Parts: sequence; structure tokens; C-alpha cells
Amino acid sequence: MALSEDRLRQWQQRRASRMRGLSWLGQETRPGGLPVWFAQGELLVLADHRQSAERVLGQLGAAGSIEESQLAPGLIRYRGSGLDVPVAARRLRQLAQDDGDDRVAASPNHVFLSAPFEHGGPFGPPVPALRPRTLPARSAGQVSVAVLDTGVWRNSPLPARAYTAADGDYESDTDVDNDGVLDGDVGHANFIIGVLAAQTQKAGIRAIRVLDTFGACTEADLIVALGRLGDEKLINLSLGGFTLDDQPPLALSQALGQVLAGRERLVVAAAGNDGQRGRPFWPAAFAGADVPWARQVVAVAAHDGTGICQWSNSGEWVSLAAPGADITSTFVRHEQFPTGWALWSGTSFATPHVVAALAEELSQAATVQAALAAVMAKARANIVGQYPGLP
Repeated sequence: MALSEDRLRQWQQRRASRMRGLSWLGQETRPGGLPVWFAQGELLVLADHRQSAERVLGQLGAAGSIEESQLAPGLIRYRGSGLDVPVAARRLRQLAQDDGDDRVAASPNHVFLSAPFEHGGPFGPPVPALRPRTLPARSAGQVSVAVLDTGVWRNSPLPARAYTAADGDYESDTDVDNDGVLDGDVGHANFIIGVLAAQTQKAGIRAIRVLDTFGACTEADLIVALGRLGDEKLINLSLGGFTLDDQPPLALSQALGQVLAGRERLVVAAAGNDGQRGRPFWPAAFAGADVPWARQVVAVAAHDGTGICQWSNSGEWVSLAAPGADITSTFVRHEQFPTGWALWSGTSFATPHVVAALAEELSQAATVQAALAAVMAKARANIVGQYPGLP
């Protein structure tokens, strides 16, 4: 799909307008950099640093208006209007370091976005496509897979037999803000599940809703969704974002440690579509982080069959690349998409290619690490996804 500068510019302007209109959303942008998004007035703090947090909040004049709650065991969420979250987080981190604690002691409640986001892949919104030859198959259930993403739309060529979902994991409204345009990430989960189900019949796919129709969720939302996991072996996360000072997101780090450590399970995460070389995009960047479960995170960049896509993030933390340009899959039936199929690009759609390859290997391998080793070996041999090598 040829890149239309005008089309891409219109999408970027719409996305920026949408983000500016969210009163609860805060951002910090480094000079020449991309924004870090977070929930306004929400600070996450390790419980060990409660006293320091109260002192810092008092210094910032916010202590009297702050509500305190436990987000997860050992993790406190402070909420208050007017709280300068980046300043508070940095002060608490410095105090922790002064006390000899090298952990990330405080963090914003980061906001993560689908990759792509706002009906945007790197080429802008998806476009209608014809029905392809390879269609999604029945969910066989041999290898359990969880796709944490937008809600699933029933009005889609994606067959109900290809996945399972609870009532609350479905979505029906395609224009929540009533502006006459499809919401940002309508059909994102349908597209991902369609890619996965078309590539393998070994996956028993479960859809878990975490992103809204505009492709956004908070870090707190994501850890709640992770808490809904059952015995799934593979977790597809086609979402992510940048963080304050590029430090690991505090709440998500704890949550992933709980769902991964000591378990036969892998998280497969999109590397993002910002064209960054080296800057960590989380949660994919946990694949290269100093955490005990780093080898259980697979970070997926996108390629176009000849090389890494220019718009795909990459870096030492990226595990491998998979097809992500001009992918055709199931979307939603809509007057703008009469067939229900769409052509879309992004690391979001490279990710389920890797999940499918892992499911194929895991149906025969003894462990998830053995399956991952097999997929990595085939990728480097140009067998899985025409892997072109990473820079």
C-alpha cells in the first residue's frame, strides 16, 4: 500500500486532536522526542516508600487533596487533581536511590496505545480489502492463547468458532464519540485474531478486552486484564508506549512478574510503530530488561519481506521481526468496509504471526522456551516470516 502523505497527515491530525480532547490524559514530551502519556493526577508508588511519598506530596502542596488506594499488593495509587506527576515521580525515585534502593520506586499511571493506534498504522487508516484465500480456522484449543486488546465486534467475517470471549469482551459501537468516523481502533482485535487463526489451527484463542475503541488503556487497566488470565501459554500484547525517563513501567513490571515468573508462559509484544532505533517501547522492551523473566517476553518488530520497516521500532531489546506491512485480515462489516476485510500495517499485526508460529511449535515442544528457540532458529533461517535480520 503506497504511503499517502496527505492521508497520513489527516490521520495524525485527527489522532492529535483526539488526544488533546481527553481531559484525564497528561503528557510529557522531551525535546525532539515522542510523548509519554499518563493519567493526569495519578502516581504509583511502591508501598515501601509510603513515608517518602507523603513527604513529597506535602512539599508539592498536594497532600491534603490526595486519595490513596492499593492498586496491587505492595503498590499504592495516589490520586489528586493538580498533582505534577512527573515531578513527584522523579523526586521519589531520587530519594529511593539516595537510600540505596535501585528499584523504580514511583511512576505515573502510564497510558498504553495499540500499535497501530487511532486507525493508524504507519500508512494511516486501514483500507477495504477482498476476502483472501487463507481464512481463519476453528479454535482447536490445543495451545491456549490470550489476546488482550480492544473488544471484539461480532459483526465481522471473523467466525465465532475462531475464538472465545466473555460478554464484557465484545464491542458493538463503532462511533462512540458520534463524529461520523469510525473510532480509532475499531476492529483491532478482530484483525489480530484473524491473522493468528489464519496462520495456525493449534491455538485456542481467548479475547480479553482492555483497550477502548480508540486503542488506549492505562497501566492500571492492563494489570487488571492480566489478572483475568487463566492457564494461557501465550499472551498477545499488540500495544505499548514510552515511559517517564524510559524506565520500566512500575505497575506493569510487577504484574508481568506475577503472571510470568515460574510459569510455562510467554508474552509476545509489539515493538511499536514510531521508527525509533533503541528507545525502549514497553512492555516489549522487557525482553531486554534486567528482570528474571526477561526471556519470557518476545519483542516483535515488523518487516516488509526485504527488511525492517522504516516505521517499526527496533533496538537491542527486539527479539525478531515478522510480516507487518500490508497485512489482510478480518475487520468489521461496515458501509466503509463492505466485505468486512481490511488491509492494515503495523507491529500489531506482526505480533500474531509470531504467536501463531509459537503455537505450532508448542504443540510439539516440551516447554515454551524450546518452542521459542525453534521459532527464533527458523526466523533466522528465513523460514518463519521471511526474517530479514535486525539492525
